[in-house]
Amino acid sequence: MQTVNRLPSRRTLLGAVSRRDAEWDGLFIVAVRTTGIACRPSCPSRPARPENLEFFATLDAASAAGFRPCLRCKPDQQAAEPEWWPRLVGVVDSAGSARLSDNQIAAQGFDSVRVRRHCRREYGMTFHAWVRARRLAAAQHRLRDGAPLDRVIIDSAWESHSGFREAFSRLVGAPPGRARGGEPVIAATWNSPLGTMVAAAVDEGVVLLEFGDIARMERQAPTLRRWFHGPVLAGSHPHLVQLFGELEEYFDAKRRDFTTPLVLRGSPFQLAVWHALRAIPYGTTCSYADVARAVNNPKAVRAVGSANGKNRLPIVVPCHRVVNTGGKLGGYGGGLWRKVRLLEVEGVKV
Repeated sequence: MQTVNRLPSRRTLLGAVSRRDAEWDGLFIVAVRTTGIACRPSCPSRPARPENLEFFATLDAASAAGFRPCLRCKPDQQAAEPEWWPRLVGVVDSAGSARLSDNQIAAQGFDSVRVRRHCRREYGMTFHAWVRARRLAAAQHRLRDGAPLDRVIIDSAWESHSGFREAFSRLVGAPPGRARGGEPVIAATWNSPLGTMVAAAVDEGVVLLEFGDIARMERQAPTLRRWFHGPVLAGSHPHLVQLFGELEEYFDAKRRDFTTPLVLRGSPFQLAVWHALRAIPYGTTCSYADVARAVNNPKAVRAVGSANGKNRLPIVVPCHRVVNTGGKLGGYGGGLWRKVRLLEVEGVKV
């Protein structure tokens, strides 16, 4: 991927290191001059004095300056999916509608503590909540295909009809009868050069893309459930696979336009603004006033700024290309430093 070298302020970086904030892992490297060690921001090692810290955008830059990777936080290694997780998913799928207890999971050779921590970190829920969500998502697919509700409940081997309805309503936000035409929203994360991004998709297209980990979905889940009448479930979706591949090409300066299907939901004015944003050419910027004129409402500059801030699909709906009149950058929901980096990826001189 293309290297993007601008960093946030030193004060921001020091704050991230002092908190050992894992959300900053992958965004910069902190190096200790007295030891010659380069670390992740979340490194659990004993903190060094602030005056002895040096910051780099990449590990390569830190290595070129003479620092070596920390053996404790291993900034030279990507966090990978545990090798046991696909096997556990296979066990869950083989069990079908049968419930799996902690003892049954342990009997299959899985450490319940590791399973619990992995699900909390990657999916923002317990393992059993993740399994229930998968079962309910499968049930909703059957309902959408026209299967009778009673048959779906029986085949799901739920404890009772009332228990199924209660769990379904709690997860989906609507009872099964009202949500028959809905569908599950599938969410996944992707490690970008600017930090972790979380995205969500339905069969029609991608509905969400924002900076943050899977836990950020909790904030968006009520809106997504209201729109699509389905549970929000961590997993894989073909639209997300396509999106992440195109994003990788974008950051590698090999792609200027995105072809992944998108689903935009908002007011008529917001939709007009977002469509205008998608018309801004790669590597260029325009002002909020320019966008207001493009939507035939030249006096709605403040409203354009508000719609810009409510864009749920940054980068693919390029709100980072909108700046203040006179060239000042204006704001950006993902942090102004990210806006700078995105413009630099596209070759815009900031």
